[in-house]
Amino acid sequence: MSLTLDTYRQLGRSGLRVSPLALGTATFGNDWGWGAEQDEARKLFDQYVERGGNFIDTAVTYTNGTSERMLGEFARDRRDSLVLATKYTTLRRPGDPNSGGASRKSLFGAVETSLRQLNTDYIDLLYLHVWDPTTPVEEILRGLDDLVRQGKVLYVAISNTPAWQISRMQTIADLRGWSPLVALQLEYNLIERTGERDLIPMANELGLGTVLWSPLAGGVLTGKYSRQDLNTPPSGQSESVRKSFNVALGGVTERALAIVDVVKEVADELGHTPAQVGLAWTLQNPGVTAPIIGARTAEQLQENLGALEVDLTPSHLARLDEVSEIDLGFPHALLASDHIRVQTRGDLKIQARR
Repeated sequence: MSLTLDTYRQLGRSGLRVSPLALGTATFGNDWGWGAEQDEARKLFDQYVERGGNFIDTAVTYTNGTSERMLGEFARDRRDSLVLATKYTTLRRPGDPNSGGASRKSLFGAVETSLRQLNTDYIDLLYLHVWDPTTPVEEILRGLDDLVRQGKVLYVAISNTPAWQISRMQTIADLRGWSPLVALQLEYNLIERTGERDLIPMANELGLGTVLWSPLAGGVLTGKYSRQDLNTPPSGQSESVRKSFNVALGGVTERALAIVDVVKEVADELGHTPAQVGLAWTLQNPGVTAPIIGARTAEQLQENLGALEVDLTPSHLARLDEVSEIDLGFPHALLASDHIRVQTRGDLKIQARR
């Protein structure tokens, strides 16, 4: 069944309704060498919201603050109808250790900076961007709760953090009556499925909506890479900065390209592009709330939005799942095995199936 951007989904255990595809704005501004200039970024924003999109993702340091400043200007006349999500913890001022990390000082400084850059009185959804093992979780949670009580932040969330830490934080928040986490942002796509081991099941159990970054694996799932790239060292003469970056990071592997081969086959059968099929696979996962799409041009965004119209059959899903399957590891693989059964009669017994 086709979706639309105004087929809103509930975000975790909150009452917040968001679009099934979020608009990522790390491409707003070319401060990092590969983004969109102001006029093109405005086209991306208008195209998304005019089709009913309301969920927009940024961070206090994306493109050195340009992303938030552009977004604040674009959203000015329709602020209340949008769900603006931003993040803190990345270093805002080189040489100042307290301008980054998860501490209360970093948190309050980042939020005030985001409010100024976004030209708004409140942030709809604030993520802890990257886990900081040096800050006590009670300091993080209390700081987030204080901002919610002040009305500067409406909902709080977390990203790029181990499942056991998130579980611990959610439990503490519940016990102390502090604002709970309502969303988890993680990397998840056909090539990177390790979130299925702990993060996604944990999020579903504890009431966190799952928001996906890099749902196209940095562009690998668009089909623009070939096996020639496996043996081509990255250089400044590559097709693009992003392509060279992905090759250098090891994102282009034989396994990844084998997955892309199947994605291309399915795309050809359905009359869609590989990017649309890759996004559609995440959209049809019941454990996923919204992938984030990060287009640089209006044409790329139009293509990505076409994923809402892709109808993957059970056969297509089975082929995609099979080629991208991961080893869940212990104890998940053991507990899911068809070769065991669990009986509880006083004692827990695991017996082999006959």
